Amino acid sequence: MFRPFSLYVGLRYTSAKRNNNFISFISLVSMLGLMLGVAALIVVLSVMNGFDRELKERILGMVPHGTISDYGTPLENWQAVAEKVNQQPGVIGTAPYIQAQGMLTNRGVVRGVLINGIEPELEQKISILDDHIKAGSLDALQPKSYGIVLGSLLARSMGVALGDKVTLVLPEASISVAGIIPRLKRFTVVGVFEVGAELDANLAYIHIDDAARIKRMASGVDGIRLEFDNLFQAPTRIRQIIADLGEFYRASDWTRTHGNLFQAIQLEKKMIGLLLFLIVFLAAFNIVSTLVMVVTDKKGDIAILRTLGATPGRIMRIFMVQGTVIGVMGTLLGSVLGVVLALTITDLIAWVEHTFGIQFLSADVYFISYLPSQLQTGDVMVIISVALGISFLATIYPAWRASRTQPAEALRYE
Repeated sequence: MFRPFSLYVGLRYTSAKRNNNFISFISLVSMLGLMLGVAALIVVLSVMNGFDRELKERILGMVPHGTISDYGTPLENWQAVAEKVNQQPGVIGTAPYIQAQGMLTNRGVVRGVLINGIEPELEQKISILDDHIKAGSLDALQPKSYGIVLGSLLARSMGVALGDKVTLVLPEASISVAGIIPRLKRFTVVGVFEVGAELDANLAYIHIDDAARIKRMASGVDGIRLEFDNLFQAPTRIRQIIADLGEFYRASDWTRTHGNLFQAIQLEKKMIGLLLFLIVFLAAFNIVSTLVMVVTDKKGDIAILRTLGATPGRIMRIFMVQGTVIGVMGTLLGSVLGVVLALTITDLIAWVEHTFGIQFLSADVYFISYLPSQLQTGDVMVIISVALGISFLATIYPAWRASRTQPAEALRYE
């Protein structure tokens, strides 16, 4: 069977046992270094992709893509505005809202909270809230019933469950015969939601009619919230909507409230990827060191091959084959290890947390409470291509040095 000479000899050099065990050890270290670098790069980029996905699906699933409101006054004609907005291209749904900041108290426990007054039926069109109700129901929010839906962390920290009472304290004072007293209202917990994010600790929902009463709004709402079919086109589209309405409204979008977080994740992914690629570069330099030592060790063999008629080009290809085999094996093994870890790291970290009673990501500090991972084929292919390319380039100089070996000089002291 025909075998290319350079490929045949290069593979024999790779698989043959060496008299110099140190060179074999360095070859193994080079392969392991490349394998670990590729695996680490795949796992870390998958985790960053997971954070990116969770930000889009959870945080931005609860936060409106855009809002339209009036300047300093309630939006009185919100139904007419919503009807016009719903006719705009790319708009999935709209819903009115009334927002207030205050404190919830229960048995001496006080927590700051952002209250959203919503219309439950319309809210389901623009939010994932109804899909993440852990207990109770969003439909339990009825006008004049003064029910409230709390985030799971908020409910847990206050020690309340379904049916319990909490008191909402607004940062406004009322003047009565007893003097100046804060505005208070008792609410009944009718639901608990959990999205696994920081919103679980500081967000609560009540019916929009109840919100209007406690804010003493005779009519109108604070504004309407919008959801678009394309999250990243929200800033452009909402400006176009404001222009088409032909009236003076104030618009906002998710990039003003959570855009910095999204941009930070994108920047971290790029920087971490760049830093981890340095590991691959270092592993490639190990291949250079290995081949330089192999060339030195094989000078006698090179001289014999040259006297038998091997050209410098063939000698160069022999050692390029040997270095490339190390790179290919390290890259493929690292890819397999990285893919397996990327697919299982969420469950693995959860098992470690459960077994040892520790928590790596606290929802009080981070925007999600677990380690997400999303393996993307494009990332894996780029990593494999770059690793193979670097490994191949690392073989050129040592192989060139081998091709420059002069038979007479190499055999002088043999």
